[in-house]
Amino acid sequence: MLEKIKNTLKGYQWKHLNIRLLFFVLALNILGIYVIDSASAGYGSRQIFGMVLGLVACLVLTLFSYKFVLKFYWIYYFLNLSLLIIVRFFGSINMGAKRWIELGSTGLNLQPSEFTKLFLILFFAALISKHYQRLNKLTQLFFMCVLLVIPVALILDQPDLSTSIVICLVFCVILFVAGISWKIIFGAIVAAVPLVAILAFLIMQPGQTILEDYQYNRIVGFYDETNEEAAVLREQQEQSVIAIGSGGLYGKGLNNNTVTSVKNGEFLSELHTDFIFAIVGEELGFVGCAVLILLLFCIIVECFIVGGRAADLDGKIIACSFASLIGIQSIINMAVVTMLIPNTGLTLPFVSYGISSLLSLYAGVGIVLNISMHKNS
Repeated sequence: MLEKIKNTLKGYQWKHLNIRLLFFVLALNILGIYVIDSASAGYGSRQIFGMVLGLVACLVLTLFSYKFVLKFYWIYYFLNLSLLIIVRFFGSINMGAKRWIELGSTGLNLQPSEFTKLFLILFFAALISKHYQRLNKLTQLFFMCVLLVIPVALILDQPDLSTSIVICLVFCVILFVAGISWKIIFGAIVAAVPLVAILAFLIMQPGQTILEDYQYNRIVGFYDETNEEAAVLREQQEQSVIAIGSGGLYGKGLNNNTVTSVKNGEFLSELHTDFIFAIVGEELGFVGCAVLILLLFCIIVECFIVGGRAADLDGKIIACSFASLIGIQSIINMAVVTMLIPNTGLTLPFVSYGISSLLSLYAGVGIVLNISMHKNS
């Protein structure tokens, strides 16, 4: 057994290990820890704990061949479903949402939906690779869509619309990277346009039951300032924009005591999670925001580079889809914080507080690093 592991490690192209990716991830995570600690005292040390766990997961998955990891793709799928079902019946509730599993008396919670993103990337990468010749057959696409809808429906029930949207968008990227026919892509777009228009019309009707009340109010509050109940939800985004603007070029400094600070005035909630980018803008200014965005961009680019050089379709799908996951979630988070779109409640990868999110992301980085050592020559 040990000899087999030794031979496997010798077979890796260690010179192609993407150290740059790991450097960018660590730099962004450390920046996030400092900002989290400034935003909400006590959460910085918890994030360090999450970072350590993540690095362990990253190291293990870097050493294990991703081809070996993908052998258990059905186990990932059903493990994911099991965790989501446990949340459905036994999960803890916070702010009206049931998304977490309490881990005894540790004070920590597990959020399975964060792992769903990675599990589904691995699952569909393996599934498509094994049935690649049938990718453009409608029966195969329907089968994959059914497999996607089941976990997404469980996440929607929590309710967690934003995570469901991200997962669906990443699924579209997976199909695109796998090489789905352009005829199917254009056909899906033609069919989706009227369906989205009809859905939007139905959602805007009084007494609609498609969205939860808070989801409906977030959308209405973003466009209709005369709706007082919904406008309260919009106020948080308005304060976020004020915070970012007040930071100027260099910001007010971490852990500052400025009386004019939006953070110190407690005008924002979820400072260490969904609206962490507002704290970056207020305390580190334009320069801090630019550095954060640059690090995210570098991480995404490095993942795409690994995907482009991957030795097979599995590796290409995983690396490119993981890059897309980080990119999509980052864009949505920053668009919410800067008030470009309605409030969705998504975290900023590697920056926002969240041990489940951090562990899942580091696991993904470990797999991408392993893929980089199987470069296509």
